[in-house]
Amino acid sequence: MTVTLITGGSSGIGAATARQLLALGHQVAVTGRRAERLDRFSADHPEALALVSDSGVPADVQAAVDATVAKFGRLDNIVANAGYATHDGLDDGDPEGWRDMVLTNVLGPALLIRAALPHLAAAKGRIVLVGSVAGLVNTPGNFYGATKWAVTGLAGNTRQLVGELGIGVTLVSPGGTLTDFFDPAGGPPADRPGGYLTADQLGATIVWALSQPEGVDISTLTVRRIGSIY
Repeated sequence: MTVTLITGGSSGIGAATARQLLALGHQVAVTGRRAERLDRFSADHPEALALVSDSGVPADVQAAVDATVAKFGRLDNIVANAGYATHDGLDDGDPEGWRDMVLTNVLGPALLIRAALPHLAAAKGRIVLVGSVAGLVNTPGNFYGATKWAVTGLAGNTRQLVGELGIGVTLVSPGGTLTDFFDPAGGPPADRPGGYLTADQLGATIVWALSQPEGVDISTLTVRRIGSIY
């Protein structure tokens, strides 16, 4: 039975991915910082392992990996999905918020890879890093985008490290997606060309990447609504 650990898995893209994997009969662990969201997810999906964990704290990440392996006996895949944004720019932003973005968006995936690597090597498993189109296209003063450029680089560097171990690495870079990501900014802009992806559409993309045959590496998936450039 395939076991997948998803960070930021209590809502949005992470929860959509978890639901779809569970429907396929996979075993799934999800992490999140907010216990109330995890409780809601667990009420609907008691078969999943739900763990309160901060993806930017090394001890929390290691504990989540250890708990997943203790519960299910193995770990085949990780999905580094947890993300944070302040929706401000380099000219007028809050440096404390930037710090939180770096810890969640950059340090978090690196910590997860480090903690999970021995188990993924044993399983010849897969790593999915959820980046962003903002990590492929420059926009004025976008510090969130800079953290996602770091994820783009992390994916390539990780691929060179783990390929000979039989581990696949996929960078999934979504365009605008309707989740609670936009809540701190008062909701998503209504005039986005092409509109928005849904969390379920991104979940299906991640599940597809995880479902590839052994030995097949899907390196990069850029996913946008038709007609959208971001």
